[in-house]
Amino acid sequence: MIPASCLLEVVFDRVHYSRDTKLSIMVVLVGVAVCTVTDVSVNAKGMLAAVIAVWSTAFQQYYVHYLQRKYSLNSFNLLGHTAPAQAGSLLLVGPFVDYLLTGKRVDHFNFTSLSLLFVVLSCIIAIGVNLSQFICIGRFSAVSFQVLGHMKTVLVLFLGFLFFGKEGLNLHVVLGMILAVLGMMWYGNASAKPGGKERRSVLPVRSERHNGGSEDKDGGEK
Repeated sequence: MIPASCLLEVVFDRVHYSRDTKLSIMVVLVGVAVCTVTDVSVNAKGMLAAVIAVWSTAFQQYYVHYLQRKYSLNSFNLLGHTAPAQAGSLLLVGPFVDYLLTGKRVDHFNFTSLSLLFVVLSCIIAIGVNLSQFICIGRFSAVSFQVLGHMKTVLVLFLGFLFFGKEGLNLHVVLGMILAVLGMMWYGNASAKPGGKERRSVLPVRSERHNGGSEDKDGGEK
């Protein structure tokens, strides 16, 4: 995800990364790989699924940042505009995709009060996840969101070892987690410096006049 997000920013926004910023991203990637990758096997279906998942997510996160900058939308406004379309499309397409993948129809599922409780809980958590994503991407960028997201990976590993036993915990996993955290700290420091991450494109930003009209003006971001 991080290389894909970087490529989109370089191609569409002409973002320039300093040497330190690039190196810090590499450190994060190496650290996460060391502590999470234990076995590598490749097949055609898995590769296709991975490519679709990575690039669709990268484009979605880039587009979120683009819309927030172009229309000066805050996270709540953008979520309110996009959530109905996402929900409607999933309600129409989701049952058919589920049937193709599992051979089971969702309307044949025996819904109980406990299962409905978890469905509602899942929806509430999803709202929080989407909102936090929009807040982070709008304030920073998709790349920064991905770098911060790897902190979640490290925390999941750490809490898993803490609450569910030390199986799988060894020296190279610990070193990988430490390396990833250090890389995140380095990235935050390097990208915040002048020239660490510069956007060189000019994006029209919509602003509202007090008299009710609207105008487009050029806005740059560094």
